[in-house]
Order: sequence, then structure tokens, then C-alpha cells
Amino acid sequence: MKAAVLNRIPGELEIEDVSIDKPAANEVLVRTVGSGLCHSDLHFMDGHWQTKLPAIMGHEGAGIVEAVGENVHYVKPGDHVITCLSVFCGQCRYCLAGHLSLCNNPAPTSRPRGSAPRATNAKGESLAQFARLGAFAEMMLVHENAVVKIREEMPLDRASLIGCGVTTGLGAVFRTAQVQAGSEVVVIGAGGIGLSALQGARIAGASKIIAVDVEDAKLDVARQMGATHVVNGAKDDAVAAVKEITGGGVDYSFEAIGLKQTVEQAWAMLRPRGTATVIGMVPFGTKIEIPGHEIFMEEKMLRGSMMGSNQFRLDMPRFVDLYLDGKLMLDEMVSHRIKLEDINHGYDLMRRREATRTVITFD
Repeated sequence: MKAAVLNRIPGELEIEDVSIDKPAANEVLVRTVGSGLCHSDLHFMDGHWQTKLPAIMGHEGAGIVEAVGENVHYVKPGDHVITCLSVFCGQCRYCLAGHLSLCNNPAPTSRPRGSAPRATNAKGESLAQFARLGAFAEMMLVHENAVVKIREEMPLDRASLIGCGVTTGLGAVFRTAQVQAGSEVVVIGAGGIGLSALQGARIAGASKIIAVDVEDAKLDVARQMGATHVVNGAKDDAVAAVKEITGGGVDYSFEAIGLKQTVEQAWAMLRPRGTATVIGMVPFGTKIEIPGHEIFMEEKMLRGSMMGSNQFRLDMPRFVDLYLDGKLMLDEMVSHRIKLEDINHGYDLMRRREATRTVITFD
């Protein structure tokens, strides 16, 4: 099968012929139909984060089950599924408390040491699967705890977006911050995750929803998806503009970029007792500076959101329902559709901020 492999950091993806094993016990083989390009992979490709190499990249995928291994009862061949990087063991304290995105026990969902690898390259070398998925490939071989069944009428190219970006954004609003109806919200960054958070605020019933970005085209999309106000941070003082719009600050801010400056802006945009939620991948070693007295005197809160604090087997089918019911806009988020061979071009579009969301279609 064909797959996009990262062989060096920093580096571009290389399209290679790779081999994939048959499903072992508790494993599922999925034929990939759609896979979204997420900025998280770019952090690794550009050297800001590190991962085991060589690796089949990609972590935002959806497809159809081709085969299952022994002891798999949750899905069967022909089922439509979304994969999720929140692969849960079901045994650790975080899983038992419902915090699947924080599961830190990979052993039960990995092949035993000494077993054949799930994927190998043309040299016979083991290939890592990024985020234990490897969605930039024609097939994904994953543990059954990495998939969720969805309705067959859901288009799988759009379903792939739910695999990471949409769940991360919506989950940050619904699960992490628990935005209340009538509240005022700002989202910094109008990419795929930011637009999803913005839609979550709309669905949650926020009264004012402010989108902040440096690209007018992305702010136009944000308006289409429910932003009541937009601020171009390249032209205006974003903090001052948000405070003027809200008369003092928002109840909830969401940072969807991963930069020191924008995290600090998210904090500065809050009114007393407000909550700033960091969704973006802030690079290792970056220090965030906020006025300490505001934590005490204004009772503000700064928190992170890993994959939207998801419980994906509950959340993703609900997000599918929201889309099919016309409440969640996914078609409008897809700015480009490409083939696997064009994946580096897709990431070039992302670097140039010319794409909202790019999807690889395999059929």
C-alpha cells in the first residue's frame, strides 16, 4: 500500500510502498477513505516536536473496516469508523475517571515486545504509526480502542475532520471549559480547530463570539460559521479590540494556535472569573507569563485541553448527528481536497495560511 512517511526531522513526507500486517487479537484493519491535514503533524515535520522515526504520519482519519482480529466484538468488516489518537487502555486511573485523552498506558493497546510490527517499509524496517494511527496511508492497522462506529450516511471525507480537529475544538468548549449559554467567547486562530471551537460556542448558545486571526479570508469563514465579531490581529490591538467589543473582557477565551504571545493574549482578554483554555500545541520549553496577582484578585483560570478532553466513543457519534442535522458545518471548513501524492503541497498551503482544512481523499 501507499503511505506518507517521515524519515527525518525536519523533513518532508515521502510517498512509499509499505507493507501492513494482518490484524492480531484486538486489532482492526481500516481502509482509509479520508484523512485531514492537521497542524500537529507539521510541528513534527518542521522539527518543533519529536517523534519516533521512520513513521507513517497522519492522525485524522476515517474509513471502512476491512478485517478484525480475534476478540474484536465492537466492529465488524463493513462498518464505517473514525479513528482517534485518544487510544484508551480502559484500565488506568484516567480512563476509569472518563479522561480518555490523558491515558498514559500504551502497553495494553500495543503489540507485545518482540512481535511483528504492524507496518514495515520496503527495507523490512519497522514503521512507527504517528499517534498510534498512521492515517496518511491507504490502510490503518490499529487497536480496536482507537476506533468509533458512525452512521453510514455520514460522508467519510468530512467524518475524518471529526477524528481530531473538530473534536478538539468542540470538546474544548463542551467538555473542558463547559461554556454556558449567554456567555461571551473569543477564539484566537481561525484554522480548523479554532473554527470548530467557534462553532461549539455557537451551538452552546454564546451571546458574543469573537474570532481573532491575521487573515481576512479566514475571518470571513469565521463569520459564516457563527462569529458575531471578528478582529484582525495584524491590523488592530487584539486585546483592546476584544475588551471594547465586550465592555471589559470575555467569559471564555480559546487559544488555537500554540504561541506564547497568543496564550498571553487569551489571558489578557478575560474578565474577572474568566477561563482561558489553551488548545494549541505550545512548543516544549516555552514559558507563559501572566500577571500573578490576577489569578488571586480576579479569580481567573488558565487551563489546557488535550484533544478536547474527549470521550470519543460518546462524542464523535454526537458530532456526526450535529452535522447530519445541519447544526455543525463541515463542508464549509474544507478548502482543498488532494490526493496522497500531493500531501507536501497541502502542507505548503498550511504554512502559507492559504488553507482552512485540507482533506486527502483515497477513493
